[in-house]
Amino acid sequence: MRTLSPQEITFPTPSIGLFLGLQILDVLTTLVGLHLGAREGSTFIGQLLKSGPLTGLIISKILAAGLAAFAVFLNRKRVLVFLNFWFAAVVVWNAIEIVRQCIG
Repeated sequence: MRTLSPQEITFPTPSIGLFLGLQILDVLTTLVGLHLGAREGSTFIGQLLKSGPLTGLIISKILAAGLAAFAVFLNRKRVLVFLNFWFAAVVVWNAIEIVRQCIG
């Protein structure tokens, strides 16, 4: 089996549109989950939510957008790809928690 050189390894293309869509899905699934009785898994976000669920989520999204913008500014495309994978996992986790809350 041949080993690929670093130049041959393909990496997913970073997408700002995907990032923004995942942020919206994260806010929506988090709000639904909280409404159904789920708890925030992140201690940091949990502290932000003490100012109110929507306010805390907006602050967290401003921070996430700032991190993404900084990565784009520095031409660190892999950071944006990582963030997209991370937030996709968060949205899936939120969806699982919503289902768990619904089925009891």
